[in-house]
Amino acid sequence: MRSMGVYLHIPFCAKKCVYCDFLSGPATKQMRQEYVETLKKEIVHEAEKYDAYRVGTIFFGGGTPSILDAEEIGAILKCLDAHYEIDVDAEITIEMNPGTTDRDKLLKLKEFGINRLSIGLQSADNAVLRMLGRIHTYEDFLQTYNQSREAGFVNINVDLMSSLPGQDRNDWRRTLEKVTALQPEHISAYSLMIEEGTGLYHRLEEYPPLPDEDEDRQMDQTAKQILAETGYYRYEISNYARKGYECRHNCIYWQRGVRHIADYAGFGLGASSTIGNVRWKNTDDMEKYLRAFRDDHCTDDKEYAIGKECTIENGQGSSGEMMPGNIKEQIQQLSRNDRMEEFMFLGLRMTNGVSRLEFADTFGVGMQDVYDKVLRKWVSRGMLVQSGDCIRLTDAGIDVSNMVLADFLI
Repeated sequence: MRSMGVYLHIPFCAKKCVYCDFLSGPATKQMRQEYVETLKKEIVHEAEKYDAYRVGTIFFGGGTPSILDAEEIGAILKCLDAHYEIDVDAEITIEMNPGTTDRDKLLKLKEFGINRLSIGLQSADNAVLRMLGRIHTYEDFLQTYNQSREAGFVNINVDLMSSLPGQDRNDWRRTLEKVTALQPEHISAYSLMIEEGTGLYHRLEEYPPLPDEDEDRQMDQTAKQILAETGYYRYEISNYARKGYECRHNCIYWQRGVRHIADYAGFGLGASSTIGNVRWKNTDDMEKYLRAFRDDHCTDDKEYAIGKECTIENGQGSSGEMMPGNIKEQIQQLSRNDRMEEFMFLGLRMTNGVSRLEFADTFGVGMQDVYDKVLRKWVSRGMLVQSGDCIRLTDAGIDVSNMVLADFLI
């Protein structure tokens, strides 16, 4: 059987952060409950398509998935387990924010099979957290982290963010030192991106100045230095781990171009999937998503309310209600060029780089035959280095990675 990852989108949060452009927002408990039931229906409805797959990773993303009740998360996992072949050692991650869990909830999540936590801290400075619109303090984070350890979790990621308004490298250093002292297994360290449409984008003048480009690079070097000194290695541009604790699920995305790497199926509002050479995403329209599975006659299983036995004609059920197929949008057949581009600009995010042999095995043509000019350009400028079979970004290349990686678009 082939391996795949499963992504589950939970589009709810207690409060929208000023920098967030993810598909998420606050919702009533009733809305969350209806969404969970719909998500389970979608999972079961799609199950037959994945009979030839086993699930190696499961990732609850959002939003803030931990805003759901533990029993709702357990029900989603039970639904998956009943209809999909899940590896006994599958990595099962849930993103969470401090203030949305307690000790009892964490114990239940572990009992239900969650074995990896990703805790969103962003900064150890409470003033910065308030500015960002976070609902927690650093002390709340410490409580959540300690309770997670007490509940028996041995694989924890902490999300951090640099280049925030008014932040300098010394502020960033203090956050890194506080977090590394806790010894989580994984640290994600992202630089703030000002995304169009966010509260920060529209009111940027109300905030302290952003660090300039030089300060941003200094922060990146500070992270690399401190994390290396405390036992973390950089395995991807923004991700550091102790050996053996790399995020297996995210590696699927970065290494998608390599033919032996798993596909991924996304369930929930706006979730993306790539299976074989076909990519699609679910609708971003909540009402459309819920309506697709709401029809009462579209059930053949009392527990999970499946839609398998319904007749689908031109995307409609017998009652005229929208059927599950209609939630899929932006369906794209990936061309050979598309896949070569992804092999390069996603694979080069990994610090191990990309393999020329794997490129040739996958596409039947040498990497130099397709990218000779681009490779020579960036190697000569010291942004890429070739070592044996491997081509990877240098430290200087990581600093300007967006520019380098964009050059691999054919």
